[in-house]
Amino acid sequence: MHEWALAESVIKTAVEHSGLKKLKKLKEAGVVFGELQAIDKEIFIFALDGLRGEHPAAKDCRFKVTVEPAVFRCKACAKEFPLKGLKKTKDEAEFIHFVPEMAHTFLKCPRCKSPDFEITAGRGVGLSYIKGSK
Repeated sequence: MHEWALAESVIKTAVEHSGLKKLKKLKEAGVVFGELQAIDKEIFIFALDGLRGEHPAAKDCRFKVTVEPAVFRCKACAKEFPLKGLKKTKDEAEFIHFVPEMAHTFLKCPRCKSPDFEITAGRGVGLSYIKGSK
């Protein structure tokens, strides 16, 4: 159920930023969440739609949600590689989804086979833009 808490935070942040831009009403906001963020996209969108009415400035806002693919960078050879396409079982994929740090247990760099890599994209939740009227 953390989708509801995240949706509330996203809406509050969008409203706060709209105030900084002197916008009276939000019309559209871009929301990006990482592939490794354990979020159910449908529930998250449902929560955004359900909660936006609690904030007068956001009640008519359309939230455009996109997922940022996960990208890793090998610390040994500097190769960047995506999560998609790497061989993993269904259980391994689920472990990585819920605890991204588990990726080091199951994945290796496709070039040098090192398990020493960093996550460079595909985590977190944020706003990419807001649009509104003054």
